[in-house]
Amino acid sequence: MLSIASSELIQIFRNRLVLVTSLIMPVAVSVYFVRQRDTFTAIGSLGYIAAIILFTVAAFGLYATAVTTLASQRQNLFLKRLRSTAAGDSEILTGLLLPATVLALVQATAILSALAVVADGPANVPLLVVAVLATVAMMVGLALATAGLTNSPEHAQVTTLPVSLGVIAVASWVGISGTEQLTLVKRLLPGGSATELVLNAWNGGVAVTDSLLLLGPTLGWVVVAVLLATRLFRWEPRR
Repeated sequence: MLSIASSELIQIFRNRLVLVTSLIMPVAVSVYFVRQRDTFTAIGSLGYIAAIILFTVAAFGLYATAVTTLASQRQNLFLKRLRSTAAGDSEILTGLLLPATVLALVQATAILSALAVVADGPANVPLLVVAVLATVAMMVGLALATAGLTNSPEHAQVTTLPVSLGVIAVASWVGISGTEQLTLVKRLLPGGSATELVLNAWNGGVAVTDSLLLLGPTLGWVVVAVLLATRLFRWEPRR
């Protein structure tokens, strides 16, 4: 697994398109939000900025990169060759997705830490960690499901757009308007509960037990995504 992961990490830094998508774009957008924090705090809160940063990194740095990686390795038959080795399916997928996941976690940690330094820090750090990990798990699951519908790395630029833009739109909607109205709808949408969890962790004012209940819908999306992946994912190119 680690040999697969190290090889994939090298490929990420060699592929300019993936490098821009996974590193440069999320960092640039996040830095913009940090620099304009006063403007965005006026329409939302620091928790809203933290949620947007997290979902920007998770959507473009992790989700889009993971889908592109899996589509590329399927297209060049690398996935098929890996299945002929002693590594199991779970080891192969973990090795391929581990670099993008670790990079996304490092980016999110670094940028959220910078936000905490230049502004008020989160009210509950452990809860924020839980929110980050739950969001990452959801986006990895969605990446596996989307990869089953993606025929090539070029096709990934199209298939990843609905989820990438969708979760960021949901995060903005929940972050700005809150969940006092249309509560159930907002929490059930992908990213809605995770955004509310980030808001609670950063802004405070909500009991931890109430916040942890928000893990239900987020982890529910993980289950749905994994079930879809088991039906849609292909190890060889479609004929």
